[in-house]
This record gives sequence, C-alpha cells and structure tokens, in this order.
Amino acid sequence: MRKEERVKFILEVLNTLYPDPPIPLNHNSHFTLLVAVVLSAQSTDKKVNQITKDLFIHAPNAKAMAKLGEDRILDKIKEIGLSRQKAKYLYELSRIIDLIYQGKVPNSFEELESLPGVGHKTASVVLSQAFGIPTFPVDTHIHRLSQRWGLTNGKNVLQTEKDLKRLFPRSSWNKLHLQIIYYGREYCSAKKCDGTVCRICTTLFPRRSRPFIHIRP
Repeated sequence: MRKEERVKFILEVLNTLYPDPPIPLNHNSHFTLLVAVVLSAQSTDKKVNQITKDLFIHAPNAKAMAKLGEDRILDKIKEIGLSRQKAKYLYELSRIIDLIYQGKVPNSFEELESLPGVGHKTASVVLSQAFGIPTFPVDTHIHRLSQRWGLTNGKNVLQTEKDLKRLFPRSSWNKLHLQIIYYGREYCSAKKCDGTVCRICTTLFPRRSRPFIHIRP
C-alpha cells in the first residue's frame, strides 16, 4: 500500500470511529486549558482532571492563580508528577499573563513558548484546542503510531510533526491529533498492539509478522 493510500485509509477509519473527538482535559476557559496542559506533562489526563476540579474553583483565572501563590498551588497539585516544578511554572506564567497580557492567554507560538513551562507541544495544544488554529501536537501516542503506520522515520517528535503536516490536509490537523490519541489508547497502545494486531496496523502492513520497534521521543 502506497503512503497516499495509507493516509486515506487512516482518515477513513479514524473519522468513522471518532467523528467528533472531545478534548480530554476538563477546562472552562483558555487559561484553565493552558493550566491543564502544563499539568499533563508526564501524567494522565484522568489524574489531571481530578486535580484541577478543586484547583479551578480557587484559581479560575490568571489573577486568582497568581494570588494563590506557589506554595498553595503546590499543596493543591502535590499528588501529580513533577508537582513542585509545575507549581512554580503555574505561579510564574499566571503572573505574566495577568500583568503583561491583561489576563488573556496569548495566541501565538512565540508568546506562548515564552511562558514558563510552555514548550512547543503545549503551545500547539493550546493554539489548536483553545483558538482553533491548525497545529499538530505530537505526544508519545502519536509519535509511536506514526512510526508503526509508516508515516515518519521517528527521529524525533519535531520531525514526526513535520511529516504528518506534510501528509495530512491542514483542515484535518486539529481533529486528527485527538483521533490518533484516542485510537492509540483504545486499540493501538504499547500493550494492546505491537504493530501486528489492530485494524489499522494489519491493514497497512498485512505482511508484518514481527513486533514493530519504534524510536522513543
């Protein structure tokens, strides 16, 4: 199967399974989405949603989060991985958003990536899910599946992002990155599929008989 055919088949399957994929992190504003994404690094969406349920009651916006202070933020997120560093990030970025951006989350890569704790992937997620700007955030699921499906050589997540943007229509990016995440969790996780089990893997590479070894990000 040629790469163009693989791309078409992947889109068909994912659009059938996940026609309208929900954003997995609970939020009610651009700011709370940014906070949730920062907290999600090396943590599960489920755990983040548990933590933010109380956090957002006390700090629903940048001014309130900054007023809460680093120590109190830490107390509310202490059950999550890297909590001390994340508390520092949330306090500092909240102060910057409150003072420099009048409480509004900026909507450009340059401005977002200048905030403490906000890297390229976090900025991509916020631009995509908060502002509807076409981006293609690449997490571990997407990086792994893109290699299994022969869409990238997997040298690093930035290369994977470039390859996916080149292969898939720009109009599909924002929905597609969520669709791949959901498919990876449900059908093509590291444990459930080794590149020889799920429907997409077996259709794209019917002759693959050995587990596919992917390059980790």
